[in-house]
Amino acid sequence: MKARAMLAIVRKDLKVVIQNKNIVIPIIIIIAVFFIGLPWLAGLAPTIIHGLGGQVTSLEGLLTKMPAGMLQELAGYTISQKVIVFVLEYMLLPLFLMIPLMTASMLAADSFAGEKERKTLEALLYTPTTDRELFIAKMLSGWLAAIAIALGGFLIYAINVNAAAWSLMQRIFFPNALWLVLVIWVVPALSGLGVSLMVVVSARAQGFQDANQTAGLVVLPIVALFYAQMAGAIFINTSILLLMGLIVWLMTGMLIWLGSRSFRRNRLLAG
Repeated sequence: MKARAMLAIVRKDLKVVIQNKNIVIPIIIIIAVFFIGLPWLAGLAPTIIHGLGGQVTSLEGLLTKMPAGMLQELAGYTISQKVIVFVLEYMLLPLFLMIPLMTASMLAADSFAGEKERKTLEALLYTPTTDRELFIAKMLSGWLAAIAIALGGFLIYAINVNAAAWSLMQRIFFPNALWLVLVIWVVPALSGLGVSLMVVVSARAQGFQDANQTAGLVVLPIVALFYAQMAGAIFINTSILLLMGLIVWLMTGMLIWLGSRSFRRNRLLAG
């Protein structure tokens, strides 16, 4: 492979991403709301409820509907601590998966569709790379950026979770093994799936907005996973995450293989 040419494409794409307000602004909003706002809201909720004269025990009814495995994990905590751990470690876990998936999808949606809008597609097509190398370079751009945002966001989330809940937990309780498996194993696989799928879509789209609309559909399975856990239908534990990651890695590898085989740069100008 022509590594130098591929690296040049990756660098150019990452530079364009940093300068693209349509991508940067939504990512900043996501980081502010999810990684900072929600941890403090959940961490301070029991204190706020007590201050208003309410009872946190009213939330215990929701917890009793959860699977036995989750109730076992929450055993030994006070009611207020149970609420914090449930929200920050379990309820928000599926939503965290949406962050790298949405980021990867947005970045990949800009891969070829954005080149068409910026009138830089023809120059890109004359780069000294094969069709497969061009496809992989475009995919790597979105994947690396999504991983960087996910890891940075996870660090910010961990700091804010422990800080917001310190008054009730009195110790550093996050991250646990479940979240480490999520970040190390599942997030890279899910980001790769979103990127490879959206690069294929972007190659056929007329512009960034056209491709980005399709990106919204990618997160629907994660939304379903969130509601399933909230309803107590499933309990996302380490074993499930390991299996989920394996399945997603296999799907990602298959999609990359199919996409790189079917991608033809000469079809882009005609699209």
